[in-house]
Amino acid sequence: MINLILGHKGSGKTKKLISLVNEAMEKSDGCVVCIEKEPLLTYNVNYRVRLIDTDNYGIEGCDQMLGFLCGVCAGNHDITDILIDATLKICGRDFAQIGAFLAAVDKYCAQSGKNVTFTISADKEELPAEVFDFCQII
Repeated sequence: MINLILGHKGSGKTKKLISLVNEAMEKSDGCVVCIEKEPLLTYNVNYRVRLIDTDNYGIEGCDQMLGFLCGVCAGNHDITDILIDATLKICGRDFAQIGAFLAAVDKYCAQSGKNVTFTISADKEELPAEVFDFCQII
């Protein structure tokens, strides 16, 4: 199951994500990865967390992000948790594509056993209803 942190700008999504990243690092027997749009969280997350800035890799859109996530996981089989901030800034605001992207990530997570959390700057009503068949809001 995928976890979603929903809310509009300024609602505290990133603060909650930072807390979840640090909690995951304390509980994990493997590696924790935090993916962000630009390098803003460097001093907020535990130094053992692998912090990745998608701007360094030119990631734009859902397809590139999915390939990037799979590549990160292929490069390190010890990853237990992946937390992504600013999902819509990376993937775009096409909510139908976001729904298909989340479905693909969920399929991968079911096979690999990884925990994935996304922050999304939107209300629940803006996302396709079928997303909530495999995503939970935290």
